[in-house]
Amino acid sequence: MTELDDAGVPDPHDDRAAETDDDRAAVPHDGRGAEADDGRGAGLVARWRAAVRGAGAPDGPALTRAGQELLARWREPHRRYHTVRHLAAVLDVVDAYAGCAGRPDLVRLAAWCHDAVYDPRAAGDANERASADLAEGLLTGLGVPAAAVAEVRRLVLLTAGHAVAADDRDGALLCDADLAVLAGPPEEYDRYAAAIRREYAHVPDGDFRRGRARVLHSLLSLPTLYRHPHLQTHWTPQAHANLTRELTTLTTPPPDATPSDATPSS
Repeated sequence: MTELDDAGVPDPHDDRAAETDDDRAAVPHDGRGAEADDGRGAGLVARWRAAVRGAGAPDGPALTRAGQELLARWREPHRRYHTVRHLAAVLDVVDAYAGCAGRPDLVRLAAWCHDAVYDPRAAGDANERASADLAEGLLTGLGVPAAAVAEVRRLVLLTAGHAVAADDRDGALLCDADLAVLAGPPEEYDRYAAAIRREYAHVPDGDFRRGRARVLHSLLSLPTLYRHPHLQTHWTPQAHANLTRELTTLTTPPPDATPSDATPSS
């Protein structure tokens, strides 16, 4: 997700056929199970290799090296939310709903690359554009066909604003997976919000509150947060409750607030 707008304030913008809808709607949003599978990185790298081969690349040691290089990016020390845990959580949702996508392996590759470049001080969609460039060069070098590379690039760029056309099955799955954290249990959502604040520790509190509140207002105003019909039903109520609760906290002046900090901009 794009986490910083042009004003320098935060902007959070193997199919499982045997599972029931309720089982799949309960996929963990924080990725803890998948991160445990990571261990020394072998579990996630194996998933990466399978997706790259599924996209049409030849097998070979270069696939493992590329996966390890991507994991190193996701483990950069300045990250607090955009970590391997987030990557694993997005991949878990994509895997659970792979049957809804046209080319799920391309969605998986976009998930791997969508926050591969992440600088909390970057403006606008600079991180997404840089991540898309990285995906293009990396996948081309691995031998993924040009049409598949172009589609992964397109999907990565979608995560800047999560604006998805009605007939874009792959874009819908990626964006739903990227926003899954919003529908987590309250304590999980609170950890997410706190981690975002730590990533933007350089932004003064008043600016952060005003900017974050504007973003939450915009999210709550969307026709739908989730495109997949089942996720709309199962995730939207909790997501709206979490967003509303955080918005209330952000717009309630802290006890020691100065007048400028206490009044969010419209």
